[in-house]
Amino acid sequence: MATDRAADLGVSMAELSAATIETLNQHLPANWSHGNPVDIIGDASAERYHHAVEACLQDDNVDGVLAILTPQAMTKPLESAQVVIDLANTHSKPLLTCWMGETQVEKARNAFTKAKKPHFRTPEPAVEVFAHLSAYYRNQRLLMQMPGPLSSHIEPDIEGARLIIEGAMQEHRKVLSEMESKALLAAFHIPVAKTMVAHSPNEALLIAQQLGMPVAMKVNSREITHKSDVGGVLLNLNSAHEVRSGYQHIQENIQRHLPEAVMDGVSIEPMVVKPNGRELMIGVTSDPIFGPVITFGAGGTMVEIMADRAVALPPLNHFLVQDLIQRTHVARMLGEFRGMAAADMSALENILLRVSEMVCELPLLKEMDINPLILDEHGALAADARVVVEYRQPTADHYSHMAIHPYPTQLISHWQLADGTDITIRPIRPEDAELVQNFVRALSEEARYFRFMNSMHELTESMLVRFTQIDYSKEIALVAVTCEAPETELGVARFAINPDGESCEFAIVVADRMAGKGLGQKLMVSLMEAARSKGLKSIEGEVLNNNHNMLKLTKRLGFSHKVSEEDHAIIKVSLTL
Repeated sequence: MATDRAADLGVSMAELSAATIETLNQHLPANWSHGNPVDIIGDASAERYHHAVEACLQDDNVDGVLAILTPQAMTKPLESAQVVIDLANTHSKPLLTCWMGETQVEKARNAFTKAKKPHFRTPEPAVEVFAHLSAYYRNQRLLMQMPGPLSSHIEPDIEGARLIIEGAMQEHRKVLSEMESKALLAAFHIPVAKTMVAHSPNEALLIAQQLGMPVAMKVNSREITHKSDVGGVLLNLNSAHEVRSGYQHIQENIQRHLPEAVMDGVSIEPMVVKPNGRELMIGVTSDPIFGPVITFGAGGTMVEIMADRAVALPPLNHFLVQDLIQRTHVARMLGEFRGMAAADMSALENILLRVSEMVCELPLLKEMDINPLILDEHGALAADARVVVEYRQPTADHYSHMAIHPYPTQLISHWQLADGTDITIRPIRPEDAELVQNFVRALSEEARYFRFMNSMHELTESMLVRFTQIDYSKEIALVAVTCEAPETELGVARFAINPDGESCEFAIVVADRMAGKGLGQKLMVSLMEAARSKGLKSIEGEVLNNNHNMLKLTKRLGFSHKVSEEDHAIIKVSLTL
């Protein structure tokens, strides 16, 4: 019952390690289930519960355990419950219990309640609770992801890709040809099938002979999306006669099904022969609220019928890509399957990362379909592609078209103190929470008061989240850290964009031991440059009138000073960028 409910909720059953199986073999009867779920047999004693539950809790493959007892004549529910309670007190993994029945397990349930351990009358609610725990953990890990705009070590030809799009826009076209679409993919190092376009049967024959038989032929038209639906695709053409007649056959099919469509020849490419190939689909769509969205799932001619698709908001990194893939049904077919070798998952992940790069760097990209993307044990190949572009008004913010701004790697810089200490100045990341907390704890009482304008010792959990999990489209926080591991924070400067969209308010604090070494000025200059890059026109802040060092710094940088009308103890400083 528990396993069935786990399958319904998409909760993966743990695969027990060989060491765990061996431990269970030593302590359980020979007829135990030898797998998960672990059936410790109906006459299980408290000692047997102890060995079985403890072995599972110690298995690195196991994230949580549900212990179930169904009362038999020989079972001792209370003693078994006490054993499980003791294990729950000594292990950090979730340990849920389900003592089924009523009168015989009443004392055991009271023991669980007194020990404040979660227990259930039936297995299904227990599994549902674990599903919520799992979903919470997954969501927290997703929130901590902060991928940059470029995810590969090989730089894409962004300028070349933009020129392809601009060329189509100048011709007042929104749909790129297959050749243009594949060129766009190639600019981002996505493997594509070599393609050439023929404009006559004889030219088709020459190209086919040059590429080598067998070949595939497809109608080349910006107006035809689903080529196979109108007879615009021919596969496995092996002879000169088949190629020449194939050209004519495609022309006749288009005239019959779509006489108004403009046909610009026939594209010819080598026939992709991959016996173990899986046909996949990678797409990009644009949502009016969330902006560009990346889709992944099963591909080929059955893509609409199968409706196997998962979506993710870019930018992506390896963790987000793996999560996207695992949320599809086709993911089960990517391992060893019916005699086929396991697919090259790293090749698939890299292509999804490069599609994410395209979405980040090409704001005019509105829609894209790579279908089919053929994946086998040797790699991946984009057999066909379709791209739709749309004009957008340029803005100072290069990533304004995206719902989630990528980690601003362009703001990372390196600096060296006069004493030779190397320092990195970079945008803050979600995983910096502990770094920030330690930094604030180490500040003097005066420094904390100048920064937060109240007497506080450390940041609350909600403040840490607020300071480290930021929206880079609306604010920037630059931390100065040591280059040696583990990193130590030396200072931080941040700004938040005001509702007018043209100005921002800043705050800065530097470690007491870094006073007088120029770090504060370096952070402020870096922050001002970041504000200018976003097209902001002014930067402003509030400084206590007894914070003399900060007032001197802002004066040096050209800020104007004005006493606040609401509170004379505060000086308002501002600078036109």
